[in-house]
Order: sequence, then structure tokens, then C-alpha cells
Amino acid sequence: MAKYSEQLKLKLVKQYLAGVAGAGVIAQRYGVGPSVLRHWVATYEQHGRDGLRKKFSHYDAQFRMSVLTHMWRKDLSCRQVAVVFDIRNPSCVGKWERRYHEGGMDALAPRPRGRPKTMTHPTPEQPTGESAPDERTREQLLKENEYLRAEVAYPKKARCPASGEEAGRAKEKAQIVQELRQHHATLALLKAAGLARSTFYYQLKVMDGVDRHKDLKARIKTVYERHKGRYGYRRITLEIRKAGQLVNHKTVQCLMGKLNLKSLVRAKKYRSWRGEVGRIAPNLLNREFSASQPNQKWVTDVTEFNVLGQKLYLSPIMDLYNNEIVAYQMNTRPVFEMVNGMLRKALAKLGDEDRPLLHSDQGWQYQMRAYRRLLDQHGLTQSMSRRANCYDNAAMESFFGTLKSEFFLLNRFESIEALKAGIRQYIRYYNHKRITLKLNGLSPVMYRTQACRP
Repeated sequence: MAKYSEQLKLKLVKQYLAGVAGAGVIAQRYGVGPSVLRHWVATYEQHGRDGLRKKFSHYDAQFRMSVLTHMWRKDLSCRQVAVVFDIRNPSCVGKWERRYHEGGMDALAPRPRGRPKTMTHPTPEQPTGESAPDERTREQLLKENEYLRAEVAYPKKARCPASGEEAGRAKEKAQIVQELRQHHATLALLKAAGLARSTFYYQLKVMDGVDRHKDLKARIKTVYERHKGRYGYRRITLEIRKAGQLVNHKTVQCLMGKLNLKSLVRAKKYRSWRGEVGRIAPNLLNREFSASQPNQKWVTDVTEFNVLGQKLYLSPIMDLYNNEIVAYQMNTRPVFEMVNGMLRKALAKLGDEDRPLLHSDQGWQYQMRAYRRLLDQHGLTQSMSRRANCYDNAAMESFFGTLKSEFFLLNRFESIEALKAGIRQYIRYYNHKRITLKLNGLSPVMYRTQACRP
């Protein structure tokens, strides 16, 4: 058994009482068992610092009997009664209880240490006509009588389960003990039933319907509804951890299955053939969808929405540093003014030293002379995907898929104006609140702001 100094015990106890962390976290940090730490805390609260000092004691039979009597009378566990009597090893109490039930008061006497003597003298036998005097105390006899009454009250079939059916009968035993404990001692009934104390109280919790994940389920449901079903178990786990609760992602995944909560975002696959490099501009991006700093690589494209036979077109620009939507423009027709207005909004946000690479597909808007002239005036480098190959602009296509899965397909719109307002609201949510796994659980704006701090 590991030995711990008084200073270490006091340090861990004070950390726990100060609320620095839970018993499991503190114990793991210092390589101590959580149950050991809880025993130190209980002993410190009962006896102060003296309870943490090393103690070498030999307990006689009378002291051991008083401990067992107090435990039975107060219906305490071995660990609880060990705290009351300042016994450093709670397992000793369990040994004393077993010895008493096997051999009575005489079995509680301390056993002699060292090797037994080689020559032993046989004890004289009592005459057959005389019986040995019963030296048990009145309290011991009452205790034994109480156990016999409990054994009679407990059904015989519960005390003798069939082989291999012990686990299945634990619930039945707990129910019988619960009914009889109003008239008999609980420990006597448990001994008669052959049921462990921990198993009995566990079955009581199961019968009472206690759900230890009740608060966590409520948090999961709150985060899920706040983001309108767009988050899966990974993002929900990050949200809960950011709120200060340590939780495993597998637990969240399991509880979401029990709550029937599933991300409404559908997986989308697209296959296309490899096209040729465009004539207007080469494919300089070359599927390198990562940037080391803001305003280094931009991507753009146009997507279409259909509401009651009317169409709406969205043209955004995304920064590959943090997937933030830098600027966007909407129109009911795919005219050049839409792309031109989007580009001017994005250029207005650039610093004097920013010269990003702007990648797009081979759409006709990006081949216009006015568009290319505007890029040249501000020192931007143009890059284009190969013909009919959406993978070359996969980052922008991924955003469109997210937008439509998390927003457009989950709502119904009565007009184009309602759709426009919803897109503005979603892009604001996407930039400022929606966390991303590859951004360390931060939103695009939070990630950029954190990286730009000195």
C-alpha cells in the first residue's frame, strides 16, 4: 500500500474543500485513489489535522465490538464508522464483522503475531455431562436473536437462489429487504438474503428511477435546440466543455441516441471528371485550402436558391484562414453587378499590405474584363479551377452545402425577402457563433480575433 505524508494529505484535502476540482480530478493529478482522498476529507472534517497523522494502534476485542455495535445501531458503512473512530484502514472493520459472525466475541481478539509454536498442548475436553458456560453479553445475544428473527422473516426461496440466477434475483431480493426493513435491521436482512449492501442501495436507486445523467441530458438538448439541430455530438461536446463541464464525447453520443437527437445536416457527395486548366487564369490555388494568416487566400462562387418558383442568387467571398465570409451579395438575377458589388465590399476590408489570392471557377462573371481589371488595380492574383471540376473549389462548395443543409432545407419560406433575411441572419451566426472543430472549437471571428492578439 502506498505511503503518503501528512503534508500531502493536508494539501489535497484543502484543495478539495476549497473547490479547486473534484475528488476524481485531484486524486488522478497526484496518483491517489479517489476513495482514499474522500476518506482523508471525511477524517479531516471529523478529527482535524490529527486524523491525517500516522497512527499505529492495536485494537482489543472490546474496542472492535464497540465499533461493530455502533455501525449496526447507526446503520453505517465500514468507511463511515472508520471515520468516526479514526480507524485508518476501513477494510479492517469488514474483517472484524466477518470474524464476529463466524466465531462470535472470541474471534475479535487480536491474533498473536509471529510463527505459531511448534509444540501445542491439547486443551482438556469438557465432561460430556456438562456444557460450557455461555459468556456472551446480553447485547450480543440480542444481536444474534435479531438476526435469527430476520432470517425467519425473509423467504427461504430468496436465501437459496438457483445456480446462475443470482444477478437476475438481485432486484427481487432488494424488494423483499425493502419491505421487511421497517420491522427488522437492514444489515441482518442483507446477511440473511446474501445480498451486498452496495448492491441493495444500487437496486433501490434503479427502482426509484434516479437518472445520473439528467442534468447532462438537459444541457445537450439546450445546445441542440439553440443551434436548431445543426450540431452533432462532437460540436455539442465542445460547447458543454466550454461551459466548464468535463464530459466525454462518447457519453454525449450515447445520450443523444437515447434522446433521439441527431444532426439534421446531411452528407453530400459530388463526383466530376477532371477538366482542363482555364485559359483566363491558371489554377494557382491547387487545392491548398489552408492559409497561415488572414487575407492570404480567398475563394468565391455563386449558388442558387428556389422559393415558390422564384430564384435567389448568393455570391460570397470566403477567407481560407478561418473560413470566414468576408463579404457577400444577393440578387434575384445572376448579373455581373452582384459579383462586382461583392468584390468591392471585400476590397474595402483589406489593409494596405494585403494582397490575397482570389480563386473561383470558370464562370462567365470571373472572366469579365471589368472583374479582372478591378483585381489588377488592387494587386490581387486571380486563380481559376479546371473546367467542370468542383473539387478545385471544394472549400466554397462545402460552405454552400453547410448553408443549405443547416438553414435552407430546414425551413420554409413564403417569399424571397424572407429568404434574404434568413441568409443574412445565418451568415452572421456562421461567422460569430458557429464553432468549427478544426478551429479548436471556436467560431471564425473568434479564431481570427484570438490569433491577432499581441
